[in-house]
Amino acid sequence: MFFKTGKVKKILIIEDEDKLRKLLSRIIGLEGFEVIEASDTKTALKKLEMFDISVVLCDVKLPDGNGIDLTKEIKIKYPLIEIIVLTAYGNIPDGVMAIKNGAFDYMTKGDDNNKILPALNRAMEKAELSKRVLSLERRLDNKYNFGSIIGNSPLIKNVISLAIKVAESDTTVLLTGETGTGKEVFANAIHQSSNRKTKSFVAINCSAFNHELLENEFFGHKAGAFSGAAKDHKGLFEEANNGTIFLDEIGELAMDLQVKLLRIIETGEFFRLGESKPTKVNVRIIAATNRDLQQEIVKGNFREDLYYRISVFQLNLPPLRDRVNDIALFAHHFMQIFAGKANKKIDGISEQCQTALNRHNWRGNIRELRNVMERCVIMAEGNKILFEHLPPEIQNNSRENKEGTIVDLDLSQAEKSHITKVLQMTNGNKARTASLLGIALTTLYRKLSEYKID
Repeated sequence: MFFKTGKVKKILIIEDEDKLRKLLSRIIGLEGFEVIEASDTKTALKKLEMFDISVVLCDVKLPDGNGIDLTKEIKIKYPLIEIIVLTAYGNIPDGVMAIKNGAFDYMTKGDDNNKILPALNRAMEKAELSKRVLSLERRLDNKYNFGSIIGNSPLIKNVISLAIKVAESDTTVLLTGETGTGKEVFANAIHQSSNRKTKSFVAINCSAFNHELLENEFFGHKAGAFSGAAKDHKGLFEEANNGTIFLDEIGELAMDLQVKLLRIIETGEFFRLGESKPTKVNVRIIAATNRDLQQEIVKGNFREDLYYRISVFQLNLPPLRDRVNDIALFAHHFMQIFAGKANKKIDGISEQCQTALNRHNWRGNIRELRNVMERCVIMAEGNKILFEHLPPEIQNNSRENKEGTIVDLDLSQAEKSHITKVLQMTNGNKARTASLLGIALTTLYRKLSEYKID
């Protein structure tokens, strides 16, 4: 299949009368469009394969077919193309059938020549809008589908495998894990892989609002429900109807809101503030927390019945420090994003820098790494991210561990490194060092001699 490149919008004229086709082609070409010509259906279908056509102008009577039938065939193969059907004789049944088959408009030749250009412009606007919408939908799908989740470690691959399975159902999902591990990314991917993907995905952080505001955000209110409520307000559960709502940090939810959330899960109903009639919704709930909800139940902070309803299917996202082999993947991914935004040509990360990244604890997980790489790109002057571009705390941690981390060293090397650090911490006070190490002073002196520690 061949496609002609270029941004000029293309129109295909299908007309067997040469003089009329050439006249229309000249008029339309003067408007800045690129015009492709065909005199029959066979040629037209070939042209549609060869060129990226946006609008078709088609005669009803053609040597080898009928324009109204051709309209249906084109719309099946190329649904984003808009078609204007032209006829020498106005015929209402034909016009109705043309529109039914997907035509944008149906016009009579001769009498409506002055209307063709405005109709073409309207059809072009619709065709281009449809293309933009499709492009945005594809970008959204690509951004949030499971294929876009970074990671080759067995831990994350197992979570992805489970998430793909649960996405196909309407089951409530609980995502657990530390802050910054990508819980909202997984929630989006589950939604985009479900049968609700064409409906709304609504996300809210339950810790971002006080109790009153959160209840209003959840359920909305009726006009006059409180001072300043001048009109009805639709809540997020209503916005997410037939779609998915993502409740981040659900462990922060107040007890009375937990009761109302439980009612939605069990009955699909809730009450707007100031309203006595319940509102019915069909919403899939995906919740997330970095808290141990079972411990919160013991403390009296979370309802046990709600916990069992939201944790029907639980996914625990591993921390980045347990996915060391994925750190380089994330680092290069974020490097490319921020280099592109900053219009910098950065094509790599130095070995020393990558080693430091791998050894960092990443308490903030993927979110912290993202911020670090943004800083590195800002600091970089050449085509590589270097060790000195890292934040001071990561540089310092790496220098402290320059002899190697515990997993890289044998037992004697680890012991030597540990004694040296404690000795430095006590400013050489050997009695204090022995006490902190939990060994006798004579044992310490023996080890200092053994390891040749001054």
